[in-house]
Amino acid sequence: MILSILILGFVTVQRLGELVLARRNTRRLLARGGVEAGAMHYPIIVGLHAGWLGGLWWLAWDRPANLAWLAVFVVLQALRVWVIATLGGRWTTRIITLPAEPPVTRGPYRFLRHPNYVVVAAEVAVLPLVFGLYAYALVLSILNASVLFVRIRAEEAALREASAVR
Repeated sequence: MILSILILGFVTVQRLGELVLARRNTRRLLARGGVEAGAMHYPIIVGLHAGWLGGLWWLAWDRPANLAWLAVFVVLQALRVWVIATLGGRWTTRIITLPAEPPVTRGPYRFLRHPNYVVVAAEVAVLPLVFGLYAYALVLSILNASVLFVRIRAEEAALREASAVR
């Protein structure tokens, strides 16, 4: 039980810290002429992820942790840090493009167009699996895939528009 609380506490603190970083980066990007896209679906993403984590607190705080799935989750955290570090000041939880700058193509972006979404999709599935919540992982993964379908289309359109401006 203590390990489960520590894991959930870590993820909660991590996500709150990332929201602070994202808000700071968003302000800076907008001040530099950045353009936001997909703002209409952003509250849905926030709600889904808050619900995902809140549901895990409710269902998993007293469940044993599967160390094999936990190891997979730890690897995903390393990938998450790689994505955020690669984007630096351009990382945010919103879709913000800078018309004067090309998209990032280094780091994990050399291999995947949207590595952040791959990591997030894997996290949404894997963290519930750490606690043996297979149905929860499936349902939240389906909901997340639905939101990502909309989000990736919006981001691709924003990237196309930003590249047309250059």
